[in-house]
Amino acid sequence: MKKLALPLLLILLITASQAAPPKHGGKKMEITSPVFKNNDFLPASKLNPPLKFANVPPGANSLALIMEDPDAPFGTFDHWLVFNLPPATKGLSSGPLPAQAVSGRNTVGDTDYIPPQPPPGKAHRYIFTLYALDAVLPLKAGADKAEIEKAMAGHQLAKASLTGLFRR
Repeated sequence: MKKLALPLLLILLITASQAAPPKHGGKKMEITSPVFKNNDFLPASKLNPPLKFANVPPGANSLALIMEDPDAPFGTFDHWLVFNLPPATKGLSSGPLPAQAVSGRNTVGDTDYIPPQPPPGKAHRYIFTLYALDAVLPLKAGADKAEIEKAMAGHQLAKASLTGLFRR
């Protein structure tokens, strides 16, 4: 049995290394911002930071964005949830969302962007995760993160994230 395990492992490793690149030019989907770099500090603002999206895969029918603070004192705090963005969306500017976008319900129960407000001291991480989906989510405005994640299950084509830091 042991003699058979090593060749099987080698075959699996070789097969995995020869996997085909994504059909959209081999580039991974990206989310960036012109006002902060990944793992750098977010500027203080009451408006959402501008975001840019690149390399959304073909076959995407919508995009979803979740911003959360996993370092919040009482568990992950959902700051911003947006779904059913058209797949051709190249990013979001600071301020109002595109007309087609649907806002989900954040941790405090409303559908607006909540800027970072960690307690004084240690910097918190604010993770912006972009999802490319092969479906438009059958949800209404005000859906919470659990509902959005349930609706996204089995529909994710790609995922990208950007982390900003904030300290008071």
